[in-house]
Amino acid sequence: MTGPRLGFMAAAIAALLCLASSAPEAQPTTADGVTVGASDLGGVVRSAQGPEAGVWVIAETTDLPTKFIKIVVTDDRGRYLIPELPKAGYSVWVRGYGLVDSPKVRSAPGRLLNLTAVVAPTAAAAAEYYPAQWWYSMMKIPDKSLFPGTGPAPKGNGMSDRVKTQGQWLSGILSQGCGSCHQLGNKPTRTIEPRLGKFASSYDAWLHRMQIGPAAEIMVRNISALDSQIALKNFADWTDRIAKGELPKSKPNRPRGKERNVVITMWDWARPTDYLHDEVATDRRNPTVNAYGKIYGATEDATDLVPVLDPVTHTATQIKLVTRTPVKPRGMFISQQVGFVNLPSPYWGDQQLWGSHTTPHNPMFDHKGRVWFTSRIREAQTPAFCRKGSDHPSARLFPIERAGRQLSMYDPETGKLTLIDTCFTTHHLNFAEDENHTLWLSAGGFRAGYVGWFNTRLFDQTGDEQRAQGLVADRARHQRQRPPRRRLCRAE
Repeated sequence: MTGPRLGFMAAAIAALLCLASSAPEAQPTTADGVTVGASDLGGVVRSAQGPEAGVWVIAETTDLPTKFIKIVVTDDRGRYLIPELPKAGYSVWVRGYGLVDSPKVRSAPGRLLNLTAVVAPTAAAAAEYYPAQWWYSMMKIPDKSLFPGTGPAPKGNGMSDRVKTQGQWLSGILSQGCGSCHQLGNKPTRTIEPRLGKFASSYDAWLHRMQIGPAAEIMVRNISALDSQIALKNFADWTDRIAKGELPKSKPNRPRGKERNVVITMWDWARPTDYLHDEVATDRRNPTVNAYGKIYGATEDATDLVPVLDPVTHTATQIKLVTRTPVKPRGMFISQQVGFVNLPSPYWGDQQLWGSHTTPHNPMFDHKGRVWFTSRIREAQTPAFCRKGSDHPSARLFPIERAGRQLSMYDPETGKLTLIDTCFTTHHLNFAEDENHTLWLSAGGFRAGYVGWFNTRLFDQTGDEQRAQGLVADRARHQRQRPPRRRLCRAE
């Protein structure tokens, strides 16, 4: 629906926003008691209404190797302190609910900077800064009387007979649908922008919108799983009401209490056409692993170039994941064999933005500081030891002919990338707290019927990928058939 997500990584650090300097020497202090150290920036935010509590103060710079942003929240008296800023020139401004962005002021660390917030002149101006979910909440939901669906009209009620409850329908437009990739309710999705094209109706505009961009096929699949026509009519009604000036019925609250203690740091560490599916900074079992070290992303269908951020030097680099044998790029197209043709994006035209061979999905640190990825290293057909007739224990239990992702392991100390073949498809991964440092791997769907595991200790000792792996399987679940695909249909 929108252009690709920018490669921003935000690290939220739960730290008390102290207003007293930790430095022993005297530092600049305001009459309100804000003291700044050499690497801090602080002051008071006021508007025409007085001190502004619970608003964001944003400092942004492009002087560093990566674009860098740090954000804090004001206290009850409108005071703020942005700590530990790298030496650079910053644009600083105020944003908050009930406000519009204040003019940007140039400053630098070590200074006191009082800021003037700008009260929103109208309710509509204030609503432009509401979270996307506030706007998305205006979407009309099909009445409970339509569930369970009885199939397409005129024989049925227009709701898919696969949608049994209103809750299932809601899940389809929230966590299980387009919302898993797009920020539905943001400006590009809650409006019909001129760049999208000219259409006879908002329904036609949404019919077109569902078929554009790199993720078009997935959007068509997800909306078709609901009901297509009813869902698209509701989307069209939503954007029409917003275009006429309707606003969200409730206003979001400003941060309160402990919410005001958060410090958010952001780096722009990937290309504009990439999207980050996951990031990892340490071993979940021992958060001291990789202290102050580099952070690794996973770009899934976008690219084989994995972004790497050094949060100390504010530099971004890349490592390239590779395959063991040639594979075709995927690029988020699930069923290219049926000839699905994506319409041009209003942002990127007909450029083929994504085309990853390895589809890195989920990185995880181990106890040695190595980074493990679920990634493709070959085409889907499994090696002989995974199939029927093999003497491998898991193959005798549950032979697998095809598997989508396997494993890659990157060692930052040596720069070596190790490729590991698995009989099972990999999706998410987690290390067990056992002596073998067993890596458990989901198969990326409830229909797979199995969960794989990999004994990393045995692999380190022997280098034998076959002996080090196995799976836990449920034949009955695996044999359930997938529901047939539905096409996106136009209302008559």
